[in-house]
Amino acid sequence: MKIALVHDYLVQHGGAERVLQCFCEIFPNAPIYTLVYNKEIMRDSFSDRRIYTSSLQKFPFSKKWHRIFPPLMPAAIEEFDFSMYDVVLSDSSSYAKGIITGANTLHICYTHTPMRYAWDDCQEYTDDFYYPKFVKVLIPFMMNYIRVWDGVGSDRVDKYLANSEFVARRIKKYYKKNATVINPPVDIKNFSISNKTEDYFLMVGRLISYKKHNVAIEAFNKLGLPLKIIGRGPELQKLKKQAKSNIEFLERVNDEEITKYYSECKAFIFPQEEDFGIVAIEALAAGRPIIAFQGGDIVEHIEDGNEGVFFDKQTPESLIEAVKRFDGLKFDSQHNREVALKFDREIFKGKIKEYVEKEIMEFQSGKIESF
Repeated sequence: MKIALVHDYLVQHGGAERVLQCFCEIFPNAPIYTLVYNKEIMRDSFSDRRIYTSSLQKFPFSKKWHRIFPPLMPAAIEEFDFSMYDVVLSDSSSYAKGIITGANTLHICYTHTPMRYAWDDCQEYTDDFYYPKFVKVLIPFMMNYIRVWDGVGSDRVDKYLANSEFVARRIKKYYKKNATVINPPVDIKNFSISNKTEDYFLMVGRLISYKKHNVAIEAFNKLGLPLKIIGRGPELQKLKKQAKSNIEFLERVNDEEITKYYSECKAFIFPQEEDFGIVAIEALAAGRPIIAFQGGDIVEHIEDGNEGVFFDKQTPESLIEAVKRFDGLKFDSQHNREVALKFDREIFKGKIKEYVEKEIMEFQSGKIESF
């Protein structure tokens, strides 16, 4: 079986790149095709792989400012020739799903989300990345073209995998396709239950608007309780100005430090709606309870009062009420960790390998079912 891997762009380390790393371990000889590859940012990640990039790689600033090139990405992702492969396994939240494959090549797409900024979050996308005003004016017109292309590109996928039931529903809504759910990998072995807990609450993640750090900060400003925030991003200075002295920004910490912060926090604060909240699962792996907005994927994995508590509005008042309710409850650290064990990366790798082997056998025998 000759297989190729396709990834949107290799310009940052995140959940999608963790998935790609697992794909590389399952299929050690498979090359990677991607729009843009930034060696400086990725460092040793994927340095041992054959990596093929699109013509965008040669454009000035593309490796550092790839987000200014969306109008060129549809044509760029269509450049690659996959005629020599039996299977192409893409993982995508934007353009990788739109590759063109021939009749004898099976395309399986592991979907992190349908392209959010094309379908339902265009305004938030422009806010998150601080485009100049003249660019913001043009983005809605640009998105009409990208939305049409994304709909066409979605029909090129033979089989969809989704990272959560929440994303599977979005695939059904926007692409009219069914998807099999395989949750993404979490390095469970990196986390453990601590013998002690401290009095602080914790947030971990990139500081961009949809993560709703501002909601948590306003809530904890009023509560006066200690909150530690790990992460960097375009909203860092804005959030620092909003926060009172009980809120500490740790920015970037090493792996050993972050696992310690997870395991010793009083609870993990999760006010955003995520397609799959890896950081929340990491907190569970450390035995900690979650105080989460009741939306997105997280509702599939925790039950109010058992692994944490929910709040139903993304407002400071709703979060404050949840924190106060949390203080009256007790949680079982060992139980929380057991909930997280099913997301272990070895389990993920086993499921992906089994799925790909099954689908290629059916495809080659002519038994593949259409949507």
